[in-house]
Amino acid sequence: MNHLRRRRLVALATGALLTAGITLAAPAPAAVRPTPLVVNARWGGHCTYDRIVIDLRGYVPRATVARVPRLVHDGSGAPVPLAGKHYLQIRLHPAAAHDRAGESTYRGPKLVTIRLPRLKGLALTGDFEGYVTFGAAFDAKPAFSSFTLHRPERFVLDVSHRDVCR
Repeated sequence: MNHLRRRRLVALATGALLTAGITLAAPAPAAVRPTPLVVNARWGGHCTYDRIVIDLRGYVPRATVARVPRLVHDGSGAPVPLAGKHYLQIRLHPAAAHDRAGESTYRGPKLVTIRLPRLKGLALTGDFEGYVTFGAAFDAKPAFSSFTLHRPERFVLDVSHRDVCR
């Protein structure tokens, strides 16, 4: 009987030590980064390209740029009234254009007509479920490239055109 009791105690002690070891070895939960906030959008014309800049507070999230046949508002699907023949959708995720209290952090234009060589309009088309979306309108099929800049944080989209400075 004494031998059986000793085996049970050893088994219980071993189980307790293994459980404690596993608990201590488990990684700490990763720090959750706050959702980056979109605070502004601006644009400018240069000799060989038009530029859109989206300013953020926090970090620059993943951004996708896609050609779309038309621009619509996220959630409602309502058409965006920007004149153009070609459109790009810029989608940032995870991102928000509002704070935790629901107040807008975005101070840029919601919808604006622009008269640059390629860029004809820009609109904030969505701030919905962790996605912030912009739509851009062009008179001709845009050839574009994008990149990020830091300090301050921003997403940049350049759309090339013929040299207008010559």
